[in-house]
Amino acid sequence: MTAKANTTRTIFFALGANFAIFLAKGVAAVLSGSGAMLAEAVHSLADVGNQGLLLLGMRRAKRPPSPDYPLGFGREIYFWSFLVALLLFSVGGMFSLYEGLHKLNSPEPLNHPWVAIGVLVFAIIAESASMRAALQEVNKVRGRNSLWHWFRESRQAELVVVFGEDLAALLGLVFALVAVVLTMVTGNPVFDAIGTMMIGVLLIVIAVFVAIEVKGLLIGQGVDPTLKAHIRTFLDSRAELAEVYNLIALQLGEDVLVSVKARMAPMASVPELIAAINTVERDLRKQFPEVRWSFFEPDDAA
Repeated sequence: MTAKANTTRTIFFALGANFAIFLAKGVAAVLSGSGAMLAEAVHSLADVGNQGLLLLGMRRAKRPPSPDYPLGFGREIYFWSFLVALLLFSVGGMFSLYEGLHKLNSPEPLNHPWVAIGVLVFAIIAESASMRAALQEVNKVRGRNSLWHWFRESRQAELVVVFGEDLAALLGLVFALVAVVLTMVTGNPVFDAIGTMMIGVLLIVIAVFVAIEVKGLLIGQGVDPTLKAHIRTFLDSRAELAEVYNLIALQLGEDVLVSVKARMAPMASVPELIAAINTVERDLRKQFPEVRWSFFEPDDAA
């Protein structure tokens, strides 16, 4: 079985850090006139809104099943996660590109650059703390896999989004700091404009990667291959089952749906067959608590 990450803790940690960073960046952007700083302020504000959307999505995903949604609302978190990726692309990335091009065409000198540098250093420290909290939760679930492998294979969309946001924010802050320092040292505001556009490109690239990963879950991706292998091993070990023909394990938010087609061991009667199936399903849920729905089809051919 795979470990569970405390995604709510990670989101609240990132929400608090990004709101403080947004306020500091906003003041610094007004005082310095830096396009890179303004792009970073808008990025942080977008992150605050994004984390609010993730919390909303997680809450709505926990609603109980209804006649119209018999398998519950677990997959709704994928919709909100995909929406966050779109906002990161548009509000963060596209705005930064626009602001960078505007500054490139109409360069303006920086005012109070030391204020911008001080705020960026503070923001890097705060964002590093947020990234550390996110990595602590990621490390709980990725095991020995690399971060890239976890990112590509994770079924926790909200954790993927928070990790992507934190990574984009931390790298963007470094870009902004380099841009402001170069502008201050050389007196050439073109560096600030280039830094702003680099932030935009960074946000767009990460948003696209996040959207691609969430898209798979949104359209019906199966569970993590390791978890599916564990479920298959469990079923193969059951004396009630002579042969497992087919196993489908679908990720539905935090819950899992399992469908099994198998040949049963010889049974004396139909009631005994039914009891055997019920026993397997009960033990399956006990062994894998994330399995909320299980459907069993006894058959004599694949």
